[in-house]
Amino acid sequence: MTGLAGGLLVAGTTSDAGKSVVTAGICRWLARKGVKVAPFKAQNMSLNSFVTREGAEIGRAQAMQAAAARVEPSALMNPVLLKPGSDRSSQVVLMGRPVGEMSARGYHAGRQETLLDTVVECLAELRRTHDAVICEGAGSPAEINLRRSDIVNMGLARAAGLPVVVVGDIDRGGVFASFFGTTALLAREDQALVSGYLVNKFRGDVTLLEPGLEQLYGLTGRRVLGVLPFAHGLGIDEEDGLRVSLRGAVRESVVAPPYGADVLRVAVLAVPLMSNFTDVDALAAEPGVVVRFVDRPEELADADLVVIPGTRGTVGALRWLHERGLAAAVRRRAAEGRPVLGVCGGFQVLGARIVDDVESRAGSVEGLGLLPVSFRFAVEKTLARPSGSALGESVEGYEIHHGVASVSGGEPFLDGCRVGSVWGTHWHGSLESDGFRRAFLRRVAADAGRAFVPAPSTSFAALREAQLDRLGDLIEAHADTGALMRLIEGGAPSGLPFVPPGAP
Repeated sequence: MTGLAGGLLVAGTTSDAGKSVVTAGICRWLARKGVKVAPFKAQNMSLNSFVTREGAEIGRAQAMQAAAARVEPSALMNPVLLKPGSDRSSQVVLMGRPVGEMSARGYHAGRQETLLDTVVECLAELRRTHDAVICEGAGSPAEINLRRSDIVNMGLARAAGLPVVVVGDIDRGGVFASFFGTTALLAREDQALVSGYLVNKFRGDVTLLEPGLEQLYGLTGRRVLGVLPFAHGLGIDEEDGLRVSLRGAVRESVVAPPYGADVLRVAVLAVPLMSNFTDVDALAAEPGVVVRFVDRPEELADADLVVIPGTRGTVGALRWLHERGLAAAVRRRAAEGRPVLGVCGGFQVLGARIVDDVESRAGSVEGLGLLPVSFRFAVEKTLARPSGSALGESVEGYEIHHGVASVSGGEPFLDGCRVGSVWGTHWHGSLESDGFRRAFLRRVAADAGRAFVPAPSTSFAALREAQLDRLGDLIEAHADTGALMRLIEGGAPSGLPFVPPGAP
């Protein structure tokens, strides 16, 4: 298959329709066939990010897709990353490096269009070095108010000559109307690139769907290229912590029964602008560990471990903790010797003082005072892939933060420290190191008075591989892989430009 140099754009009728997992599934299916494949997302808006080996920041979903493709992630795979700092502005990360804050209006009014050349060059480079590139769109290609400046959906497809497959989430309802309406709203030149549809998250007897699939073909001239069943517990990185349901949300575990006689309950504080909440996925993968996202003090009462995750707005998160009574609840836990872990922004709020003239521009602010650390926010962002040891075990992680820590006491813990049962570090991903995770959970269980025993052989990397294989299986078993391969190889869309009934 070498020399294929093909491509495909996976678009969606809505955000969260399943573009990321479908893209990953196609990547894994192709990789298993011996195709050298790479993922690509021109522009990603996400608070979940990752650091590549060359020190570039990209969306966490693209790192997951690279793992599905069995290739090393790089900045080429996500040249533009937008990290929201409020409802109206985001930090713009270009080729893995932050280049400033910009309002949504300012970005779409001019900056976005200037990035199209960079995006197309990155895609072209990936196509020169791989057999195929599977691109993921963003939101919906039918956001006609943004079409003029689009660089991630039909704008990219037209610039690079990519066929487009549109994914729709049937579990939400209205999938036929979504497919029809999405296609109808596109300009005719864009319609010509839409080559088919994929139904995602179907429950039930697929034969009951078939009459609708035929009618959709009659209306649009495009075939449904697969009906993917609803799959529980995929455990795949999500793009946006803002979509986590706060009301008793439980992070699905891939293995549920406890190894020993007891379970361990983890409460993750769903702070505003929560980032890299995927850090707790490794905990949720442990047998007997239940992970919940919470936002009320009473929800901490039965928690054996409280995790304060990363956030794009440390000072705002600290204010939120005080307003909701969570700051007082965390302080009470610390006084009682009950475990608390702060990661990145969560580490920062546990400290004595934060001086922030960069992110919030709030100046000097008192932290919770539970760790002897002060933080000063630097203009230059720290992006690193550190490794080391803690609790007698090897650990690897990655750092993404503006806050520079000055530790003045406590017991050393990775780049941070521990005081009693309160732990803090900037290292994301440390809990994916199996030996360290088990050692940490043993300490937490002892401090919490639980008879919890970590399973001795849980491999997070192996579990993640199994989940990526499940995605490949879904594509192989439930999609028209012959049609997909023809699109990827030939780049020629099927069907004629769509003209809605009654159109002039």
